[in-house]
Amino acid sequence: MIDKVIRIFNIINAIQANPGISAAELALKCDVNIRTIYRDIDILTLIAPVTNEGRGTGYRFMGKFFLYPLNFTEQEALVFSLLPSVLDLDKLPPGFETAYDKVMTTHRKEKSQQNNIIGDIASIIQMGSPAYRKESPNFLQPIIQAILGQKTIDTVYHTQYRNETTERQIDPYYLVPRDQRFYLIGYCHLKQEIRTFRISRFLKVNLTSLSFDKGDFNIKKHLKNTWSIEQGDKNITFKVRFNAEVARYIKEEELFVHPRMKDQKDGSMIFEVIVNNEKEFIRWILQYGPAAEILEPKSVRESLKSQMAEWLAMYAR
Repeated sequence: MIDKVIRIFNIINAIQANPGISAAELALKCDVNIRTIYRDIDILTLIAPVTNEGRGTGYRFMGKFFLYPLNFTEQEALVFSLLPSVLDLDKLPPGFETAYDKVMTTHRKEKSQQNNIIGDIASIIQMGSPAYRKESPNFLQPIIQAILGQKTIDTVYHTQYRNETTERQIDPYYLVPRDQRFYLIGYCHLKQEIRTFRISRFLKVNLTSLSFDKGDFNIKKHLKNTWSIEQGDKNITFKVRFNAEVARYIKEEELFVHPRMKDQKDGSMIFEVIVNNEKEFIRWILQYGPAAEILEPKSVRESLKSQMAEWLAMYAR
């Protein structure tokens, strides 16, 4: 998710710098395929007046829309704002004060514009509410701001399986959408380790002025062999046969893992994958019912047989 937000900012800057830029050129600049650019442009049109008047004309902004790309960090902005207090203004050439004012005005406009865009993006991402709470605040905006600015957040978080509420400081690294929910992956100061937090379980989120550095953290390495979001400690190899009816849809699944898929003559497909949490994977398989048959491991087949027998007995009453 956060990669998409950053990419949209890059698309805005690319269109500003190159009015009439094509989708293919944007895809090359952003290192994504052209279909991803089309989806990003659809989102961008909800918050900015971008247009493509006809084939071959490319993208441009209508009217006076402009995102000022100074991209000052907080430290750079602070240092620049202190210039008048450390320089001898009488010895500076004419025009310095007006030039300084213009740069600071541009910085303030840039920060305001970026905050507005983040707010607009957060507002169009619709999230459900936990069944146990009548109201569930949308904390996406401060979390996105914290990730982009690499700022620690003060939070109150409810851990469901322990039925426990705690105050935590978190360095937010990445937002991950999974199963119609958003999860935050980041460093928890309380537990002193990388943790995964479900966004709907935050009761409070406040941005702080504390900066953090992700160091050598790699999201792909962190989620290696993780099927959805919950991580286990034992790798298991699954082999599944999908029938022809659903096989083509399985190929479109967006996954962190890299399965091996082999088409069969009858249109079915053999799907092999290594995961570290069998419960998540089995829940995913079960949604396909008889269209998906687990071939290996045999222990899981036997377990599913027992579960099916229990279900049959329950519904036969």
